[in-house]
Amino acid sequence: MYQLVLLRHGQSQWNLENKFTGWTDVPLTDRGEQEAHQAGQRLKAEDYQFDLVLTNLLKRCIKTAWITMEEIDQMWLPVEKHWQLNERFYGDLTGKNKAEVAQQVGEEQVLQWRRGYATPPPAITRDDPRWPGHDRRYAHLPPEVLPLTESLADVVKRLVPLWQSEIAPRIKAGQRILIVASGNSLRALVKYLDQVSEQEITQLNIPTGIPLVYHLDDDLMPEKHFYLADQAELDQRVNEVRNQIKG
Repeated sequence: MYQLVLLRHGQSQWNLENKFTGWTDVPLTDRGEQEAHQAGQRLKAEDYQFDLVLTNLLKRCIKTAWITMEEIDQMWLPVEKHWQLNERFYGDLTGKNKAEVAQQVGEEQVLQWRRGYATPPPAITRDDPRWPGHDRRYAHLPPEVLPLTESLADVVKRLVPLWQSEIAPRIKAGQRILIVASGNSLRALVKYLDQVSEQEITQLNIPTGIPLVYHLDDDLMPEKHFYLADQAELDQRVNEVRNQIKG
């Protein structure tokens, strides 16, 4: 049996403000930091040990990883940052309040942009200051790789090659990996691992700050997965994610 643990970052400032965040580099809130501490405490209580931590290039995920590593007393672990683990890029919705957009275009349209598997939001252009090509952390990437907008299908397309080339071989080699990433990059990975249909994935919400543990077989197919939380707390967190649009 192989072990993999997924962790969505704690609440961010734009989660709190009900804004579309995407690749915008916003900090954790005080609650978000506390959620990260709790995630580490849950892992420590069950004596989870890791060999490698993977995260993305966004500080809400990086800081969640740091706090978690400190709580489990494994700050010495190597950490790798991969842009493919970034949140989906929300195009022209980036920075806008979800409830206000829903008032303008209707909740159904916003839900399609948020949850439709292959429905991207309106795109921006490369001269828009929100385009990642203006950020030096992505300067090493070809401009055509950097998105103008993304659907969840686009996130799957960029994430699966990372899984196949970098993550899966290390798990097969026996490394115990903790992935600290964003809601939609983790949804993309869960879709791939659990072979979730395009329709079913629209209903899947991953709560902030609660570790999701996978036990994988020799072919890295899930034998089981579970959250390190009781059902009442899990339901509450999932409902918070589901209801964000109404802010």
